[in-house]
Amino acid sequence: MAAEIKPLRSSHPTKPTSTDRPVLVAKIEGSGDDVNAAILLNGATGVISVSDDKSVRIWQRRDSGQYWPSVCHFLPSVPTCLHYIADTKRLFLGLDNGTVVEFSVSQDYNSINQVREYLSHQNRVTDVIFCPTNEWLLSVARDKFFVYHCTESGRRLGGHQCSGWCTALQYDEKSKHIFVGDYSGQITMLKLEEGGPQIITVLKGHNGSIRSLAWDMDRQLLFSGSFDQSVIVWDIGGRKGTAFELQGHTSKVSALVYGKNCHQLISGAEDATIVFWDMKADRQETPEWLEADSCQYCERPFFWNLRAMVDQKQIGLRQHHCRKCGKAVCDSCSSNKSCIPIMGFEFDVRVCDNCHSTIADQETLNGVHRTSLAKFQEVKHNVVYMDLDEEAGILLTVGQDRVMKIWDVSSMLN
Repeated sequence: MAAEIKPLRSSHPTKPTSTDRPVLVAKIEGSGDDVNAAILLNGATGVISVSDDKSVRIWQRRDSGQYWPSVCHFLPSVPTCLHYIADTKRLFLGLDNGTVVEFSVSQDYNSINQVREYLSHQNRVTDVIFCPTNEWLLSVARDKFFVYHCTESGRRLGGHQCSGWCTALQYDEKSKHIFVGDYSGQITMLKLEEGGPQIITVLKGHNGSIRSLAWDMDRQLLFSGSFDQSVIVWDIGGRKGTAFELQGHTSKVSALVYGKNCHQLISGAEDATIVFWDMKADRQETPEWLEADSCQYCERPFFWNLRAMVDQKQIGLRQHHCRKCGKAVCDSCSSNKSCIPIMGFEFDVRVCDNCHSTIADQETLNGVHRTSLAKFQEVKHNVVYMDLDEEAGILLTVGQDRVMKIWDVSSMLN
């Protein structure tokens, strides 16, 4: 089936003007099964997709504006992820059986030819990256391993076992640092040395599985999207650990892409929404949650503090945390909610009464209106993957509905 082109109907909650929202350019339908990943070609003149029907397809835009497949190649196992180098037209596909396959794409995008197979893993490959400078092929899989190969010889160069299923991968070519997200919610930071990958540290901050990673090479910031509905920004260059959180989704965050020139992070989730985060804005670091046996304001005991409950002759209370200061408080001392965009909280979150008064005073004295630092767009399908052509201002979203949508987001990237 060819692509269907439809006008976009805005569903942004703040009713933006026509110049302040993504515009739907095209829809690509016709995949025989769920689409696992897809990437844009040459400013959206084409798309490469892989799906659960074991196919890799190259869709080319015709004069009519519709997209038709010029290649439909079937593999022995389901292709689960891909990486494409436009300059050399080298395509790398990770498969469900643990193999990574390299293809060369013809100049006219009408054919692909297999170059080499890499027996990289024992289970489903979840992410793959090719580094042309070193001729390294990096991959992670559900066998809990990060592995890298030399593409010139096909030889395995090394690997590292993580604590859980590996789910996402990023690489800093300059410093040779690797970031591996896993099913347990941890991110393992490795460095590729002559003797193999050496572990640097493990980043812990998410309460759910890591689904996607993005990397700001210039400012050395790592972005991680998780099933806990949050995005965490890690200050790797400043070695500060967690910098701040971005809370703008109501379901699992499944995809992240980053515009390095405009400093815009785009997150997609299973809530059928994409969020554009302004990463040029000064933000406050998320506080660590403090632990206490009693409310840090009224000093009433929490339910596990049995001795205090007996001494004070009262039932213990449930512990909450203020999202602004991190103090452990009871429900009565944190009965108010407020959005705190400067800390990444775009929705109302629990704050203690003291912080709520401070926020109100700041608004009264300084005229601060808690202006949002993010822009929201409903895309009408649960996002599982995204790709961004920043130069062309084009965003590709892949949905659970087996549909790929191409958006003009040039107005959002300014």
